[in-house]
Amino acid sequence: MRSFFIFILLCGAVGRCFAETEHATTILEAPVYLTPDTNSQKIGDVPRGGELAILEKSNNFVHVLAQLTAERSVTGWMEDKGVVRTTTPNADAILFGEASADEHEAEKRAGRKNAAQDALRLYGWIGEFLPAAPRAGEASYRAADIRWQLEKAENVGRPSNKEKDPYMRNLMNEDYLHKVEKKFPGTKWADLAAWDLVDNKLCGDWQGDPKCPEKETAIYLKYADAHPNSPRLSEAIYDAAWRQAAAMDLYRGKHDDKKAAAAGTRAIDLLERIKSSDDYAAQGARLLYMLQQNIPVYEYIPE
Repeated sequence: MRSFFIFILLCGAVGRCFAETEHATTILEAPVYLTPDTNSQKIGDVPRGGELAILEKSNNFVHVLAQLTAERSVTGWMEDKGVVRTTTPNADAILFGEASADEHEAEKRAGRKNAAQDALRLYGWIGEFLPAAPRAGEASYRAADIRWQLEKAENVGRPSNKEKDPYMRNLMNEDYLHKVEKKFPGTKWADLAAWDLVDNKLCGDWQGDPKCPEKETAIYLKYADAHPNSPRLSEAIYDAAWRQAAAMDLYRGKHDDKKAAAAGTRAIDLLERIKSSDDYAAQGARLLYMLQQNIPVYEYIPE
């Protein structure tokens, strides 16, 4: 996005761009031509959610400055089909609908290639160019979350991902989630952005060290205290309780019965904080039963 705006400024500086432009994007992957003619030379393809600055219109074509990739922008002509402008009625809903469809496509076993990236761009465009729209907060979060999950998936197979200390791992970029927190403070979307950020604070492989579940318990409880209205509140409390149960098992393995008993008691106390109507109540009931039956929830097997 930054390169796109720099390109616009450079164009203006040398007189190659028009005085007035309108921001737009496209819900279709669309070719850009050298002239307003589909038989003319094609100079690139704009992906779904690609950024466009409309310079002028000619019949059924628009002259655009288009962001093709993060590194490449071009000027050319494209058909005015599937092009959604900031002034298009119901623009945020149209784009949100396309982005949501792209997300579902990405989840399919044989879904369209790069559908997740398409959804990311479309959601991100709403948050950037329609910040006052009703769906702007959710769109901004979804864009940041998709980016986060894609980075997280890339890190899974890396050897460093097993490092106990999170700072020894290849951490995900937090900038986009922090931007959501800053732009939409006190909202559900800020709460969910903060939830994603927890990933960067957790241990990798615990390596049988009870300090890891103890540390993670504190992280989840801190989240719960800071975000009492979060949709993830009960999940955070459950995760904290489960880690205390796991710590109990690890302490037992080290024959530290006193700390094991304290961790078990704390796990039970935390489970009582989960609302009975919440989805995590059933998982909490299962965990409580395992604790009462003295069934281990975590077993450390050294490599």
